[in-house]
Amino acid sequence: MKKRLPAWTCALVAVAVPNLAGCGVLPGGDGAEGTRTVSVWLMKGSVSDDFLERFTTAYEKDHPGVALDVTFQEWTGIGKKVTAALESEDAPDVIEVGNTQVAQYAETELLHDLTLESVRDLGYEEWLPGLAEPGKVRGAQYGIPWYAANRVVIYNKDLFERAGIDSPPRTREQWLEDTEKLDEGPGGTQGIYLAGQDWYTLAGFVWDEGGELAVEKDGKWTGALDSPAALRGMAVYKELQALGEGPRNADEENPPQADVFAGGDVAQIIAPPSAAAAVQERNPALKDKLGFFPIPGRTADKPCAVFTGGSDLIIPRNSGDRDAAMGVVAALAGEKWQTDLARTMNYVPNKSTLAAAVRGQEATAAMAAGAARGRATPNSPEWAAVEAANPIKPYMTAVLEGESPQREAKAASARITAILSGDR
Repeated sequence: MKKRLPAWTCALVAVAVPNLAGCGVLPGGDGAEGTRTVSVWLMKGSVSDDFLERFTTAYEKDHPGVALDVTFQEWTGIGKKVTAALESEDAPDVIEVGNTQVAQYAETELLHDLTLESVRDLGYEEWLPGLAEPGKVRGAQYGIPWYAANRVVIYNKDLFERAGIDSPPRTREQWLEDTEKLDEGPGGTQGIYLAGQDWYTLAGFVWDEGGELAVEKDGKWTGALDSPAALRGMAVYKELQALGEGPRNADEENPPQADVFAGGDVAQIIAPPSAAAAVQERNPALKDKLGFFPIPGRTADKPCAVFTGGSDLIIPRNSGDRDAAMGVVAALAGEKWQTDLARTMNYVPNKSTLAAAVRGQEATAAMAAGAARGRATPNSPEWAAVEAANPIKPYMTAVLEGESPQREAKAASARITAILSGDR
């Protein structure tokens, strides 16, 4: 649904992991004489009405003669819709895209290269790597980081207290010891509920050990789950998964881990903080009993690497006014509105130096700590096909059920290589 919005109600919407808001400026338009119209595509569920009204009012006050025209899009089928828009003569000026989607759109060669602006005006050195890296393709910055979200450990404070654990662990070793203690506690407590095919969590352990899901050399991508470092990451996952009763042959949505955690006898899950709302909806008695901490790393000074989800902003080459579009992107990605957005929506801001904006918000602060070491999936335009086929999941199940990690990892890596080369 497309809307012409008055100056005080340019839309950005509600909340999710990979979303944004943005506005670009197009000469002409439907408004008063001399008005420049901003054409923006946002994903449904990006920001609150309050944030949008504040941003729109302030932006249009600072930019007289600008009107905002925002269209809301559903995530389902968005890839084809964005690609078609990029190929048209009537592309939006600014489009919100998932951070891991930038490569597939950059492959069309229909995006503006924003490298100069990111270096000159936007402080790219401080961007979160999980947003910045997937926005950079073949050395050029096409996606401007907007906001992030990632997994943390959500824990039951009562069960921790009952087990004599006074504070969340800060190292992986301590985390495993505490989880084992929780698992041996009274009343059939599970130390952690971790499904066998939660491959995003596995990715964090792989990266923390120095491994990769896939690597690129001379333009060719190959699967890398069989490297020694990646295998160490899988070993960590197996040790942790054994300290609960998560199914080995299913992912975190089958059954939904929030439902399991809501039963009250699970001490921990690994999930975005937004899962806490689902837990409390199913079991209101857990309200005020849930805590959050970053996934512990190998040493206390660094949390574990995590997969970073979120949104980047892109500007189509067919935008009618690149400079005006970039002005809106720069405002949304700048300190003032990043701080406002983080506090309003409980997102992680796009720079590690802005983490103080969420200080005092336990869940978001835990995310921000992890996001400093966040990563994204391999920056190949074919990675979506890997996720669709997902040879990582059966590999994980096989290892958890006692098969040879080396053999299974080699087979999964070969399948990833084939998909990334276009052999599906």
